[in-house]
Amino acid sequence: MRRLCSIWALVALCMAVPALAADGDVLHVLAWPGYADADVVKAFEQQHQVKVVVTLVDSDESLWDKLHAQDGELFDVLAANTAEIQRYYHNGMLQPLDVSRLPNTRFQLPRFQDRESIEGLTRDGQVYAIPFTYAAMGLIYDRQQVPVPPRSMAEMWNPVYQGKVLAFNSAQHNFSFTALTLGLPDPFHLRDAEMRQVTRQLVALRRNLLAYYSLPEEATDLFLRHKAALLFANYGMQQVTQLRQAGADVGYVIPDEGAIAWLDCWAMTRTASNPELALAWIDYMLEPRIGKLLSERQGLANTLEAPLEPAGDARLIWLQPVEDVGRRETLWSRIVSGDREERF
Repeated sequence: MRRLCSIWALVALCMAVPALAADGDVLHVLAWPGYADADVVKAFEQQHQVKVVVTLVDSDESLWDKLHAQDGELFDVLAANTAEIQRYYHNGMLQPLDVSRLPNTRFQLPRFQDRESIEGLTRDGQVYAIPFTYAAMGLIYDRQQVPVPPRSMAEMWNPVYQGKVLAFNSAQHNFSFTALTLGLPDPFHLRDAEMRQVTRQLVALRRNLLAYYSLPEEATDLFLRHKAALLFANYGMQQVTQLRQAGADVGYVIPDEGAIAWLDCWAMTRTASNPELALAWIDYMLEPRIGKLLSERQGLANTLEAPLEPAGDARLIWLQPVEDVGRRETLWSRIVSGDREERF
């Protein structure tokens, strides 16, 4: 009888575990560096008695490739910018979010709670993404080699800095920021003649390049080891923070022509195996404690409080879907591989 009572007690205990924590539950997260640190993940695992597997990406192209593989069935939640969110929605890869299950959205600044005003978050009255962090792709410079703050991204082409420029390895962003630098009217929708102009300008940039980088840690290492002078900051203040923590004397500017900016959001895939758990993750990432850690550790702005350093909002051009992703990626592959200017 004593053994039988013990068995029933064990059954009752198992039944008391929340539905979120069903045996063997695993949440697969697709995110960028710094978004889901080990201690942050561990706390969520302990809270919900689940396992979280985080896969990191280093470019929008990598994010698309990983999510697109096997129709996205490998992942439950992802972090992506608003332009990419629209791309995923149009390809039927996301499902709407029940905002009533995301109580921590109440902590967000009013501008981020007004989701209808942010292009890419909603469709037909339904919410598909929740803002998480944002940054401007400004220009980082070494104060010793560049004593006067640069006024334009055009300085990346200045022959004075030959072999001292670091650029980000990404088709979409490089075409857009170069178009902006050239003064083209719409950096996200290039006509044929404009595309050729931008392509040749990116080929010309190779003369000044030290290297292309993918991850912020890689850029920090290259910048310090090779004494780079200029760095296109795809990750914005996150890279400024890393470089300063590593002892670099760097400045950061938003060019006079403006800078491309991104707003990364959390979204849930159409094939999420446990939507309740996915929603719990998104809500967890909006806790004030997590927002503070993001800003303190990574130097990235969160959506709960004003940024530590102003980004010059008036000169920010927020990412939009581009005219032809495939064409940009094909051209970028040729540029990186060393194809000659006259062949474009």
